[in-house]
Amino acid sequence: MYEYENALRARGVQTICGVDEAGRGPLAGPVVAGAVILNDNDMIEGLNDSKQLSEKKRQELAKEIKARSLAYAISFISPEKIDEINIYQASKLAMMEAIKSLKIQPQHILSDAMPLSEINIPFTAIIKGDCLSASIAAGSILAKVARDDYMIKMAEIYPGYGFEQNKGYPTKIHLEAIEKIGITPIHRKSYHPVKAVIEKQLTFNF
Repeated sequence: MYEYENALRARGVQTICGVDEAGRGPLAGPVVAGAVILNDNDMIEGLNDSKQLSEKKRQELAKEIKARSLAYAISFISPEKIDEINIYQASKLAMMEAIKSLKIQPQHILSDAMPLSEINIPFTAIIKGDCLSASIAAGSILAKVARDDYMIKMAEIYPGYGFEQNKGYPTKIHLEAIEKIGITPIHRKSYHPVKAVIEKQLTFNF
């Protein structure tokens, strides 16, 4: 998991930022990015793609990352912005905002398959980077935990959609709730199942 980091350090790069996002697929809620500069003198064991870890393990590792990394930052991009610029651009924006929010400017960025040329820092976009780079995995974990915590809070504000379980993803309960209850302010109106309900309501009202 440290192969990319070790190769960069062998070239004299000191501060390496891993960045990844969580929440491209959900019908509701923000897309969230985590950026992390790990301490190469304090390697954290167990880092992996957040989707491969249990919720309990993610929570534990998120605390470790925050306590032991040199710097970290988390960025949220709203459903409204996702609808405005599309999810790909919103994911990129979340990553760039997280990187810019770091208290230390990195010398090199490792991203999970996302080209980040706009940020004017050398970068390497790695396909399946969250499985291959500890730094990207750390960013993935922070993003996933932050987003899950947010959606659990949203479940209290918007009950009936199962956000505490599905985190906004299109489960049976969620899709049925959209049909029966309607959409909330945190739904992504450009996403097909949500868009279909809006169009159906417009047709009915007309």
